Amino acid sequence: MEVRPILSTLRRHKTAAALMVLEIAVTCAILCNAVFLIADRIERVTFPSGVAEHELVQIQLGNIASRDDEKARIARDLELLRRVPGVKSVALINQVPFGNLSRGGGVNLTPDQPKSTLNAALWDIDERFFETTGVRLVAGRPFAADEYRDFNDVFATGEMPQVPVVIVTRRAAEKLFPGQDPLGKTVYIWTTPSRIVGVVDELARPNNLVRQPYSVLMPTRLTVGSGYFLLRTEAAQRDAVRIAAVDALMSADRERVVVRQGNLDDVRKTYFRQDAAMAWLLAAVCVALLVVTALGIVGLASFWVQQRTATIGIRRALGATRAQIVRYFQTENFLLTSAGIVLGIAGALAINLVVMAHYELPRLPWIYLPIGAVALWLLGQLAVLGPALRAAALPPAAVMRLR
Repeated sequence: MEVRPILSTLRRHKTAAALMVLEIAVTCAILCNAVFLIADRIERVTFPSGVAEHELVQIQLGNIASRDDEKARIARDLELLRRVPGVKSVALINQVPFGNLSRGGGVNLTPDQPKSTLNAALWDIDERFFETTGVRLVAGRPFAADEYRDFNDVFATGEMPQVPVVIVTRRAAEKLFPGQDPLGKTVYIWTTPSRIVGVVDELARPNNLVRQPYSVLMPTRLTVGSGYFLLRTEAAQRDAVRIAAVDALMSADRERVVVRQGNLDDVRKTYFRQDAAMAWLLAAVCVALLVVTALGIVGLASFWVQQRTATIGIRRALGATRAQIVRYFQTENFLLTSAGIVLGIAGALAINLVVMAHYELPRLPWIYLPIGAVALWLLGQLAVLGPALRAAALPPAAVMRLR
């Protein structure tokens, strides 16, 4: 019954009402997309690596001079690192989660596919990989001892590389064979067949974590190049172990440099530094927008209370209760907020289309639209509550004397 007089009143204050609707629409459009972007960044920052990050130290070396005995040097280095006090296990791999540098390739279901079924990070691992990293096998088996081959024997022959057996991550298995048991299935990497013998729960690739979270493990131990030594130790001992390990490696051979060293959880923080900063920035923008919108609602409601002092007094004198006065202003605010939300949702979808065209982001999920709407409805009702209570507290006799 109060909607008709409210609309009649708003028509007499078209400019103020339109400005308030526009403010809420802009806030709604930005808020929905900002919350979506924050959620996307949080998903990236918290993406599981699948490894025991808090117990791992990484060291990458580079040679100053060329060496002909790399295989023997790597074997010696691994033995040196195993003797470092506090080291539980050591493995040598070609890349680390969140390390930026990545080796990947297409994984196909047939040898002549024009487009790969998925693109995956390709991991060269040795016999100590699972023990060192803590990667969890959820189906099948690990590689057998006789299935491991030297990297040179696979990739330096001049022929198309062939890896007879592989282990894939759970996400990769679901993508390749949805609803099926992947064990024993054949996939093609570099057009050569590989049989899946195991599935691990998770292993984050060094980049493209959320969009392409697929990894394939191959039993190809590194015997050339500058891979990553991973050392597993107690979390509290990581810094001491890292320093001792670097000293041991450099004492054994001065003709090389340490390219990278650090704890693996620090590698994660560095990799996601910009994502975390963006999430905090967007959160600050959301808070600022909500505060400005709330102040706008409070200011406009306070102005209207002053403009309608006589009307409020007359209504009180005719028997209107305080609750009815409060409900009047809250209903008025609800109508204005709803109009702004409708325009804001259209604006949110338009902004998302622009963002999708320029950045690698998916379509705005519908769930963020009601989240933004509910947030603004609640904000509007809370913001108008103070002026509404002040209006309801006006004594009718005092108002009539003011006239």
